[in-house]
Amino acid sequence: MRRARPEVLPPGPTEVDGGTAELLGDADRDGSWVLMVDGTPQSHVDLDEPAHLEFEYVRRMGHVLDLAAPEGEPLDVVHLGGGALTLARYVAVTRPGSRQRAVELDQRLTDLVRTHLPLPRGARVRVRAGDARAGLAALPTASADVVVSDVFAGARTPAHLTTVEYAAEAHRVLRPGGVLTANVADGPPLRFARGQVATLCAVFRHVGLLAEPGTLRGRRFGNLVAVASDAELPVSALTRRCAGDPMPARVVAGDDLGRFAGHAQPVHDADAAPSPEPPPGVFSR
Repeated sequence: MRRARPEVLPPGPTEVDGGTAELLGDADRDGSWVLMVDGTPQSHVDLDEPAHLEFEYVRRMGHVLDLAAPEGEPLDVVHLGGGALTLARYVAVTRPGSRQRAVELDQRLTDLVRTHLPLPRGARVRVRAGDARAGLAALPTASADVVVSDVFAGARTPAHLTTVEYAAEAHRVLRPGGVLTANVADGPPLRFARGQVATLCAVFRHVGLLAEPGTLRGRRFGNLVAVASDAELPVSALTRRCAGDPMPARVVAGDDLGRFAGHAQPVHDADAAPSPEPPPGVFSR
């Protein structure tokens, strides 16, 4: 039976720890909801079809998860930044039996999501309230197959989640051959994104970037998805999947990624800054 509404109808604008949150129904998809925080879309959830990923960058992260292990095989996944747990829902239905941990700073936001957007039956997702980096540091070494980093304070990634030290902590938590995927929001002239590539290259043997061509060329502000692992990346498979999306994306790796990064230097805790402020209206719906 299709479930066009959540089990408990969402309230109007609700004060959470990080601002004002609101759950808005998606007029184009029955059973779908958008989580807004201070006017910025944070997550899209389809309660009827949790495997549907509406946001383009989230779909690209889904491709990374799809290729992290053979189809249907359970994964141990760490989600840094919970939001409405979109990718945790995706993994729960595409890889039954997966064990997932999420770290979300905003406990009141998590409570709102848990109450009004219930997880799929059988989903094994534990959500811990706390800072993403502190939560990562508390995890055992070699305990995860994938780490998903998608953390925003307002519309910016906090500075302490952009550094070599942060990437090294993710590397420690990953099993050999495990994968880190991170949301990198940037616009022209892409200094932040180039610095993030250099930062990941300082920690991992293989790094790639997935993004819409206009964003990669510095023509507009957007979300780039970084992928990093000590194992060789499935570049060809990622390229095919990204090319087939409603909004096709390019995959940049190897020498092309080196040219993209240029002379950018790795970012360390001592000199870190948050991701750039998006231009007004870039996330308007």
